[in-house]
Amino acid sequence: MDRRRFLLTSLAGALAAPCFATAQQVGVMYRIGFLPFSSCSVPESFRSALNSLGYVEGRNVVIECRAAAGPNEGLSDAAIELMRLKIDVLVAQGTPAARAAQRATATTPVVFVTAGDPVGNGLVTSLARPGKNVTGMAAMDPIQIMKGVEFLKQSAPRTTLVAVLLDLSNPNHGLQMNEQDAAARAIGLELRRIDIRRPSDLDAAFTAIVRERAQAVFLFPLRIGPSDTDRIVEFTAKNRLPTLGLVDQLYIAAGLLLYYTFNRVEQFERAANLVDRILKGANPAELPVEQPTKFDLVINLKTAKALGLTIPPSLLARADQVIE
Repeated sequence: MDRRRFLLTSLAGALAAPCFATAQQVGVMYRIGFLPFSSCSVPESFRSALNSLGYVEGRNVVIECRAAAGPNEGLSDAAIELMRLKIDVLVAQGTPAARAAQRATATTPVVFVTAGDPVGNGLVTSLARPGKNVTGMAAMDPIQIMKGVEFLKQSAPRTTLVAVLLDLSNPNHGLQMNEQDAAARAIGLELRRIDIRRPSDLDAAFTAIVRERAQAVFLFPLRIGPSDTDRIVEFTAKNRLPTLGLVDQLYIAAGLLLYYTFNRVEQFERAANLVDRILKGANPAELPVEQPTKFDLVINLKTAKALGLTIPPSLLARADQVIE
């Protein structure tokens, strides 16, 4: 009887174990930290992807967002504040945010999105085996930048001097400048870089563009708001300057000529999958950094017409979206 009772008790325990494990998972409330490029706005593509993986805000997941109050230097304080909230994983958007997250923790998993040259910037040991508590989605490939310059030249073939607005406090913006210059020279362009770290730098940038007699503007993602983007659009329209924007879709929506970059929806959907794998026990040190596979070329024909430009049919044919 003792042996029979023991077997029955063991069997009952074995059958109950999975139910208990499931109940544990159902009762878990995960905390995801989000460190954005600029203002606190968690992309809908990231939220939707999490939802499709079974994470429902308020039921089993909370997303805590903290943004830098000012320039990139403020990202470290925002990252430290997120760590105080005892988050399970930290999602960092952009290279400066990723580096701030890395400085804030050596143990909490970090998933970066839209970060350039993760190896060169010290975020990971290698793309295949990150080797630390950090992994994510790479972006801003130098080849992408060079391709964007080619599109700008095809759209405005008479252009010879391009003003490049970038933020040199962002290590991503300084990638392979010599290679970029060489590629630009090969198609008859000279790149003139202007450092913009805050909105107040725009006035000096506009003065420099006029003084240097630049014939086009090449915009990297900047820590500026919609009103500042509108100022850039108004300036380039007034001075009849074709403009290419990288990464920030605010540029093309506001009326710039070209937008060319990796597909942002894909980036955040795949980042959500990495977060899911980490929450389920995967080690970020062993999760390979993923590269973008989709790129978007958007052409604003309204702006082209206003500038008196005729976009080549070959370029229109490869566009993912044409605004008419």
